[in-house]
Amino acid sequence: MNAEPLRIPFLDLREQHAALAPEINAAVAQVLDRGQYILGPEMAAFEREFAGYLGVAHAIGVASGTDALHLALRACGIGAGDEVITVPNTAVATIAAIELSGATPVLVDVAPHGLNIDLALVEAAITSRTRAILPVHLYGRSAEMAPLIEIARRHGLRIIEDACQAHGASYHGRRVGGWGDIGCFSFYPTKNLGGVGDGGMVTTNDPALAERLRLLRTYGWAERDRSVLKGMNSRLDELQAAILRVKLRHLDEWTARRRALAARYTEALCGLASVRPPEAAVDGGHVYHLYVVRSPQRDRLRDFLAQRDIGSLVHYPHPIHLQEPYRELGHGPGSFPQAEQAAVEILSLPLHPWLTDDQADEVIAALREFDQLIQAPGGAAGGSPRG
Repeated sequence: MNAEPLRIPFLDLREQHAALAPEINAAVAQVLDRGQYILGPEMAAFEREFAGYLGVAHAIGVASGTDALHLALRACGIGAGDEVITVPNTAVATIAAIELSGATPVLVDVAPHGLNIDLALVEAAITSRTRAILPVHLYGRSAEMAPLIEIARRHGLRIIEDACQAHGASYHGRRVGGWGDIGCFSFYPTKNLGGVGDGGMVTTNDPALAERLRLLRTYGWAERDRSVLKGMNSRLDELQAAILRVKLRHLDEWTARRRALAARYTEALCGLASVRPPEAAVDGGHVYHLYVVRSPQRDRLRDFLAQRDIGSLVHYPHPIHLQEPYRELGHGPGSFPQAEQAAVEILSLPLHPWLTDDQADEVIAALREFDQLIQAPGGAAGGSPRG
């Protein structure tokens, strides 16, 4: 039997589709009527519109966020024998993309505020084999791009941005995806700008990189059936592009709602002893793909919320270096203390444009109740499980 749905789920994508159904259905019908499903006018239009939204010169649609990262590395000529610096508290996709290119991921711990790459540790990780720095704009908050770019320039390195959680996020007024040599985005359904399947985008201001990326995503074809380099099949299809064009028109409105909900949460949670809200970006550029609190009692808190019909998730419970396939990188427990400590404390709360103020207030009330129980003699946070 299927479990009874939560009263306040972490996310229900059906709400988004219901709100946009007339627009999406019309866009899909147009693609079906046209009968062109790959490398057609919808993808070309979405590439132009997404590039314009970010303020970059080029956007190249690909099949997934992982492919975006993989092809970005290949476009920069990064491969076997090279090293790429990134972080251990990311989705496995980031590391998988580096290894797919043939390069070796070199992990650097994160700063306790924001949980993005620790600038103070980056230069010490650079070797003669380092070719790129790959910052992750975690949870929708930009990494500190200006200092990273200065480090990269001093050492002749590429910057490839993992912006897969950061559609519309900015750093000092300039949107991410346009700071480095290449920006990489995912349109996985749960993203701030998500399709109804996999999809991705690579962005750049460099025309030579853009042309190489277009070749790489389609077998290296300069013309059909004539390859000028070794490429692959990674194309954003017309149906996804048509749906994403509809959603892009609503993205700023959705971001404003996310920020309003985040402010509501933060104001209410600041006084709690057992639950710490995330630190806001100084420049206000956070887009809150996820609203991630920290608690030393994380697992008890998650159970407590579930007992009250409130969904939550952990992004991410296992740092890369402690997962079985990546132990070969040579890092054991204690290698990256900030990432490891965060992994046992972080919890993502419900936050999306269709969450009502009343629902957010219910989440807040549950967090306050939990805090009171934790602070009470004995500190036993509990409650009646549902049903």
